[in-house]
Amino acid sequence: MHMASLGDIGLAAAINILSAFAFLLAFAILRIQPINDRVYFPKWYLKGLRSSPLQAGIFVSKFVNLDFKSYIRFLSWMPAALQMPEPELIDHAGLDSAVYLRIYLLGLKIFVPIAVLAFSVMVPVNWTNSTLERSNLTYSQIDKLSISNIPTGSNRFWTHLVMAYAFTFWTCYILKREYQIVATMRLHFLASERRRPDQFTVLVRNVPPDPDESVSELVEHFFLVNHPDHYLTQQVVYNAKKLSSLVSKKKKRQNWLDYYELKYSRNQSTRPSKKTGFLGLCGNRVDAIDFYTDEIKRLSEEIELEKHKVMKNSKYTMPAAFVSFRTRWGAAVCAQTQQSRNPTVWLTEWAPEPRDVYWDNMAIPYVSLTIRKLIIAVAFFFLTFFFMIPIAFVQSLANIEGIEKAAPFLKSFIEMQFIKSFIQGFLPGIALKIFLIFLPAILMIMSKFEGFISTSALERRAATRYYIFQFINVFLGSIITGTAFQQLDKFIHQSANEIPKTIGVSIPMKATFFITYIMVDGWAGCAGEILRLKPLIFYHLKNFFLVKTEKDREEAMDPGTFGFNTGEPQIQLYFLLGLVYAVVTPFLLPYIIVFFGLAYVVYRHQIINVYNQEYESAAAFWPDVHGRIIFALVISQLLLMGLLSTKEAANSTPLLITLPILTISFHLYCKGRYEPAFVKHPLQEAMMKDTLERAREPNFNLKEFLQNAYIHPVFKGDDDSDSDVMSENWEEQEPVLVQTKRQSRKNTPLPSKHSGSLSS
Repeated sequence: MHMASLGDIGLAAAINILSAFAFLLAFAILRIQPINDRVYFPKWYLKGLRSSPLQAGIFVSKFVNLDFKSYIRFLSWMPAALQMPEPELIDHAGLDSAVYLRIYLLGLKIFVPIAVLAFSVMVPVNWTNSTLERSNLTYSQIDKLSISNIPTGSNRFWTHLVMAYAFTFWTCYILKREYQIVATMRLHFLASERRRPDQFTVLVRNVPPDPDESVSELVEHFFLVNHPDHYLTQQVVYNAKKLSSLVSKKKKRQNWLDYYELKYSRNQSTRPSKKTGFLGLCGNRVDAIDFYTDEIKRLSEEIELEKHKVMKNSKYTMPAAFVSFRTRWGAAVCAQTQQSRNPTVWLTEWAPEPRDVYWDNMAIPYVSLTIRKLIIAVAFFFLTFFFMIPIAFVQSLANIEGIEKAAPFLKSFIEMQFIKSFIQGFLPGIALKIFLIFLPAILMIMSKFEGFISTSALERRAATRYYIFQFINVFLGSIITGTAFQQLDKFIHQSANEIPKTIGVSIPMKATFFITYIMVDGWAGCAGEILRLKPLIFYHLKNFFLVKTEKDREEAMDPGTFGFNTGEPQIQLYFLLGLVYAVVTPFLLPYIIVFFGLAYVVYRHQIINVYNQEYESAAAFWPDVHGRIIFALVISQLLLMGLLSTKEAANSTPLLITLPILTISFHLYCKGRYEPAFVKHPLQEAMMKDTLERAREPNFNLKEFLQNAYIHPVFKGDDDSDSDVMSENWEEQEPVLVQTKRQSRKNTPLPSKHSGSLSS
């Protein structure tokens, strides 16, 4: 018999606590240095509420904080992060950010009572056995606290069964309460929030083609006839990808021109010059100001030509439009009803808010979306189950013989002991790490290819895929050694009821690994997040080498966002580990509680001071969060069932079967009761808001408010010429019923003559 001590875990904990403390200490010192102010407080700069501390004072104090008292208060950021009340936080950072923080609080609400109950009831039941002591197995002190220490067929398994029920009911109670709170917050936010263009606007897709009318005319006629009292205006969607690239080029040239003009204004003795060749290293030397002035003039002409082409040529017009209404009520009715007798045309959905629109995907034909979804589903399956193939390819590069064969002249260099061990031992691990770093970007590219039209939808889909990948390759992959493909092969050749047994048996043995994972990825990861080492280095590098103007300095300041597509699936992995191990190895729970507590404080600080959320979806992601926790709960119940069946706890196992059924029933209840608040907009709420607004601002010009909201950003130039072409469309008077130009259907009934609807 051999007994491993808690020393390994203790050492890992000490290392991670020390590294986390070192990160937090470094952050506390770096954040109060004036030179780093834009890195640690960019949100306040973007809001115009903070000015650079580099402007005043003696030279040294511009870069180093000389107030020694501030060093003593180095942890003052923690209470400061917790002080801002939630309503103020919603005003400051938006509902998405406030609700995202509630996910961490949810973890504390679920796991703190579970941990108290587990340590007061289950740990004594597990500890007071001597099963492992009598066996010849290698075990640790942690295993003595776990279900592994209970003899086969023991009546003590009833404790675990009762606890499984208690944990499930507690988790469901907290989830229901949280869903209710978030749904209420969302409805209140939508009702009380200031006027936004998306509250009045619907996206219409699959506009049927017509030989006699343009898409714009067709849309206007259809809505004038079918929504005569509420239709206000529309904006067709253009394919403006080429135009976007031209505008982007012009912006870069303008930046260089500003830089050289600034340089010349400081020293007027010589005009700045540059070389016209590759990266300014070769070619003819020319006057820089004249060169960029000519470039901007040429690009402006190209942009005007392209704009004219986009506006006048029908091949650039997509069969889609943003249609705006006089009231929220009118928009809500249109977004949530079928417009035509043919259910495949005139498809309506709520328009995303203007900041949230992903314009590149607006140009994708609607008919191709199904094929794109199928392609990505297949690609994701292969990425998940065969992800070792690209790794194996990179690892094959670490094959000494292969390298020597390909490059014989390197043989003597490679055979050196240090180089050989580096290639064989270090390179494969680095390859895996690099792949996992690129994984979120790969998943985001997949979502973009799939054709989602809003950034929030892109992030939600990428998050779902990231969670599936983590579940299969991190959770199952760690429990059952081998690649996901080998697991798949194993599962295919097993009967369905054997799968939970296979995984269940392995679970208690992996507790130590997951505790270490939580400390490295969670504790040290949170501390690393607040330190913002990468943005700090990049900001100073950009500031030193690239920043030419004040506008450049603003762009070098990268606030980032809370990164829903990677952050939320990562949190969900901790929910999964906590729920799976709550009954099996409760010793893991305190580590998860520390993670949720630390992460809550860290991310609250980041959301208040750093992150600048690109869009506001009014917490549309909450049903996904709820669904994934329910999934984790069901998985934990199935695995416990598998584990107990191998322990010959035959009497208690059948009672566990009802738990997943109850959990799924609870999920369906929540879905029916609360999810509509996240996918539909109540007409009662819309009418209430409209009535209130009419009473407060009877003369408000809504058309003027909406007219530029859904124009493609490239048409919103800084100079007047950039917006002239588009403004023509908006200067018309109130829409009136106009005679259709259609010649091909003179025999159709009268309403169709104006609406452009298809009779088929």
